[in-house]
Amino acid sequence: MDRKEQVVSNLIWRFMERCGAQLVSFVVSIVLARLLMPEEYGRVALITVFISVLNVFVDSGFGNALIQKKNADNKDFSTVFFFNIVFCILIYMAILLSAPSIASFYRDKTLVPLIRILSLTIVISGVKNVQQVYVMKHLVFKKFFYSTLFGTILSAFVGIIMAMQGYGVWALVFQHLTNTFVDMCILWITVKWRPEFYFSYTRLKEMFFFGYKLLISSLMNNIYTNFRQLIIGKFYSSSDLAYYNKGKQFPYLIVQNVNTSIDSVLFPVMSKVQDDQEDLKKMVRLSIKVSSFVMWPLLIGLAAVSETLIRLLLTEKWIPCVPYLIIFCLVCGWYPIQTANLNAIKAVGRSDIFLKLEILQSVCGIALLLPVIHKGVWYIAVMFLVSSILNCVIIAYPNKRLIGYGWIIQFCDVMSVLFLSIGMGIVVYLIGYFIGNIWMRLFVQVLTGACIYLLGAAVFRFEAFCFIIRILKRKLLCGRKK
Repeated sequence: MDRKEQVVSNLIWRFMERCGAQLVSFVVSIVLARLLMPEEYGRVALITVFISVLNVFVDSGFGNALIQKKNADNKDFSTVFFFNIVFCILIYMAILLSAPSIASFYRDKTLVPLIRILSLTIVISGVKNVQQVYVMKHLVFKKFFYSTLFGTILSAFVGIIMAMQGYGVWALVFQHLTNTFVDMCILWITVKWRPEFYFSYTRLKEMFFFGYKLLISSLMNNIYTNFRQLIIGKFYSSSDLAYYNKGKQFPYLIVQNVNTSIDSVLFPVMSKVQDDQEDLKKMVRLSIKVSSFVMWPLLIGLAAVSETLIRLLLTEKWIPCVPYLIIFCLVCGWYPIQTANLNAIKAVGRSDIFLKLEILQSVCGIALLLPVIHKGVWYIAVMFLVSSILNCVIIAYPNKRLIGYGWIIQFCDVMSVLFLSIGMGIVVYLIGYFIGNIWMRLFVQVLTGACIYLLGAAVFRFEAFCFIIRILKRKLLCGRKK
């Protein structure tokens, strides 16, 4: 199997794993949204912000350091394993003590037990983190699929049953806890790696100089990304926050499945060719083309059917979230460029550039946000879109020197896919005016959109389309031979 096929094969396994994991959260969130009013759902949004920030500390940056290190051995893995456990326990203890202060900041004392219970996931994730790194390092993403399958099924029962019984936000809390715990157990059963009783401060220090910059970068990005929700929660009503957060959820479901799959597979593969600039450039370019080819039609299509979809899944009371859903579809469409470029920078070991880019992004984003804080939530969302496009330019700029692939060429590489997706989206949106039955309308819109996009890709012979078809044909032939 050549490197391109290896990437695609692992990408397919990772994509299936992410789809299963996100489907549970998605189903539970729909059940909660139908049971709760938007004002109540705002509490869930606040907790989600907190969870997202917590998850940054699980890896501590050493996971990326292990993947990037060419000669990482079992002593390196064991060192990081024991450090992660101790570090995650300390983080949990700190959160246990600070929960009342966090709840006070959010002006809701009932958040204290929710924060303390949900924070247990940071310890559980700390135990399984190195197992995950081992899977990514050795490109055996099939293990993720199997581990997530059991956690997904069990946590689905826990979350949905609790929601139906009226437990509200606790359903989401225990669904998340169950999924994380079962995922950890299955990974330890299926992955052969085991730590040896070894810890080296020297080895940890060596990886620290690469990893800590990525940790700070990830933390800054996470806080910066969720800063808008915190601002909305402070200056606007909980309903406004709920509509904003729910509009964000649907596009981010696509991002978390597609872009996260690409991110986790691409970095370890790029790290293996970090010394070959031309090969690395080809991989970054292919990644941008293929991921954009997949994501743009999904996002534009979602924006085109957004009102119909919200009426069906969440009922009329959630219609105000539709404008935010459309904005976030446009925001998420630019993530493939950001992901591929950041992975290339990490792969060549330039975590210093990674950190500088994160600082620059945060500064520019906050500068765009400050003038519109009091103008309305809609303006905050629009400025997020502007900063997302600007971030593509900022992140791509260093790679013109590092791998000879600048932002202008990158933008040109995705324009044909974007224009075809927009054309498809316009047709899909207009169809909605001619079909009365809401179920039939959605079915026809989705079917028409898929046919238009695939036919257009075939007629214009998009490189990403042809590449995916070749891979599928090879897989089909291999399957028949077996």
